[in-house]
Amino acid sequence: MGIVRALLISTYDLGRQPFGLASPAAWLRRGGVEVDCADVSRGDLDDARIRAASLVAFYLPMHTATRLAGPLVDRVRQVNPGARLAAYGLYAPLNAGWLRERGIGHVLGPEAEEELVRLATDASADAAVEVSAQDPTQGETRRTWVAGRRIRLVQPDRSDLPPLSQYAALQMPDGSRRVAGATDASRGCKHLCRHCPIVPVYDGAFRVVPIDVVLADVRAQVEAGAGHISFGDPDFLNGPTHARRLVERLAVEFPGLTYDATIKIEHLLKHADLLGHLRDTGCLMVTSAVESIDDAVLDKLRKGHTRADFVEAVDRCRRVGLTLSPTFVPFTPWTTRAGYVELLDTIAALGLVPAVAPVQLGIRLLVTAESRLLELPELRGQLEPFDAASLTYPWRHPDPEIDALQARVMAIARDGAGTSRRAVFAAIAAAARGDDRVTAEPETCCAGDAIPYLTEAWYCCAEPGPELSDLV
Repeated sequence: MGIVRALLISTYDLGRQPFGLASPAAWLRRGGVEVDCADVSRGDLDDARIRAASLVAFYLPMHTATRLAGPLVDRVRQVNPGARLAAYGLYAPLNAGWLRERGIGHVLGPEAEEELVRLATDASADAAVEVSAQDPTQGETRRTWVAGRRIRLVQPDRSDLPPLSQYAALQMPDGSRRVAGATDASRGCKHLCRHCPIVPVYDGAFRVVPIDVVLADVRAQVEAGAGHISFGDPDFLNGPTHARRLVERLAVEFPGLTYDATIKIEHLLKHADLLGHLRDTGCLMVTSAVESIDDAVLDKLRKGHTRADFVEAVDRCRRVGLTLSPTFVPFTPWTTRAGYVELLDTIAALGLVPAVAPVQLGIRLLVTAESRLLELPELRGQLEPFDAASLTYPWRHPDPEIDALQARVMAIARDGAGTSRRAVFAAIAAAARGDDRVTAEPETCCAGDAIPYLTEAWYCCAEPGPELSDLV
């Protein structure tokens, strides 16, 4: 007899109700499988639920989620040693060896819905995504991964997830809050940024979610109270025609519903004609992974834009009334103190201080397993051996003062939680200039500073962890 009960576990997903539980839950239930969804970032998971499952699958969309899953995997093995264990999501294939050492028998990629049904209904089924190759840190052929076959997605089933009110909300400029939902309109990415964890798995592949499926998911969340939707796509304009058609239908069916999306700087410029259309259909803000204002660093990261492009994108968004929320990876092996001060000065000169979550000013470059950063010979020479505890290749800056500054900035961001972004920014700028006498004192935001933002900060390829998720 096949497996009849599946426990899907999410440990952390940036304060969003996990699409990565809701989508496979719909597939599994259509396949006749009894499903229990557990988001342990929002509540405890008791042993009885673990013991009742024949298949336990961990959703690992990001680095922090993967690290948090480690102790829980150990607990599941102890409580229910007979369960079939699987891991899926973007970071599962990147950490396949580590997961298998912990007892995970089936490592799937981010397109796991169909394979999870097969694991749950066929006791003899196996699933793997690995294509063997050699260690990239030794300058040899890098490992590649197969993201899985194309599947036609169905409407996610969010019926047993915690209510949207327990997740990140949209903070409005007038002080009010809106319940926020989240969904995906596409998967993968056409671009090959070196530091991005999507690249080793998708390798430039991009797949749209059918518009009817997206709208059905949005409809269910609006009925559950959502007044805002976050699109979790790596880049909302990877498919500009798809995005345009989607937001047009969104605006017709849900007048008054607002949304936000993540869009590359190069796409903000290439598709500048769409920015006004996004605004008119309810887009309040755009997140863009700027990462750096140093063109040499941007080239190493293969970001596809320059400092000048960033400045132009800020101007274009401002002209049409879109809030641009840039994210950064300010601390890399190539960071200098002068360069860091210049970044802060640029953020201030562009009037972006209120739009930048303070935690973004302390982010450190994350070099994970399978990262395309390992292509850079000058970086490989600075890396320590892979550390299973942090699931990274640790690195130290050639100048110890830069590492000390990064730690100081993160401490200021942590201690400044609940104060204005301008106050925290001022304290960070003072520390960068060597004056630690300035601290982030509580103050009221200045007129014009109020912008819409989600109450859980957005990270890209470097993550400080959920303990800092309130540093917005």
